[in-house]
Amino acid sequence: MATSVVVIGAGVSGLTTAVCLAESGLDVRVDTDLPPDATTSTSAGAMWDPYLVEPGDVVERWSWVTLSELTELSTDADLRDTGVRMVEGTQECRVPCAMPPWGPMAGARRCAQDELRPGYAAGWRYRAPLVDMPRYVQYLVGRLTAAGGRLRRHHHDTLDAAVREAPVVVNCSGVGARSLAADPEVEAVRGQLVVVENPGIRTFFCDDTPGAEELTYIYPHPDALVLGGTADRGNWDLRPDPAAAEAIIRRCAAVEPSIAAARVMEHRVGLRPARTTVRLTQERRDGTLLLHNYGHGGAGITLSWGCAREITERVHKALAEESTAPWITP
Repeated sequence: MATSVVVIGAGVSGLTTAVCLAESGLDVRVDTDLPPDATTSTSAGAMWDPYLVEPGDVVERWSWVTLSELTELSTDADLRDTGVRMVEGTQECRVPCAMPPWGPMAGARRCAQDELRPGYAAGWRYRAPLVDMPRYVQYLVGRLTAAGGRLRRHHHDTLDAAVREAPVVVNCSGVGARSLAADPEVEAVRGQLVVVENPGIRTFFCDDTPGAEELTYIYPHPDALVLGGTADRGNWDLRPDPAAAEAIIRRCAAVEPSIAAARVMEHRVGLRPARTTVRLTQERRDGTLLLHNYGHGGAGITLSWGCAREITERVHKALAEESTAPWITP
């Protein structure tokens, strides 16, 4: 018989976790303050990139699982409208630096000097999944529904109240975990980006200069460019900042001059759920199996399938252990 599971949060971590649990045969409901298309996830860039997240050893494992899943989804993009495409491009640094540890995982190669943009001293070229997040979130909702899962608009004030909802609860509340899980380690890192009409750019670019105060990235979709960005730690303001938007366009146009004349289509703001380390743990609370899956920083999409698969394995292992435990009499 199916086991009831409540997943708290309908961002990319919550939806992916819910999909994995539902497709594994469990009865799943997602409880969310906001509709999926109003979550931080739909404001993301978003590209596979282990950014602003620790610890490195498990991040590498979760990133690899997700890279494999997203690569497979990119082959089904036309058929299933996943919003995932494989795109080639470069990350470049203004100072000499080593390739990041995940480079070999993505098949990256170091750029020759004549491949770098003016003012850059090092870089690497690779192909990676680029995700149209509004479309991808809707794809995940459809996949969840097809597996028998469902969504409910509901706010949980405390985890003590939430664990009364089902035998298994998974907390994927993102920045909301600061209050819901009473976790002071969770901190918002505000991200702002600008969406403009695509003047014909087909490759991505990201400035990966160590210690850079400002983010610069260009993510190309067929009809639009996603330009970034900002990383304002401790800023919870969701209103677009016109000055920040102008600075983003100016930085990106310095890399690709055709951007300067591109029509602005949209401004997006989201709150990355930063934490010293990702919290993927489990506990027992009032007889309920409570699992936590949050603190993914700027790598929510990058870790989503790896973390979701591990949560699903943990749930099934715990349920199997319960089913074989001997009866204990007082």
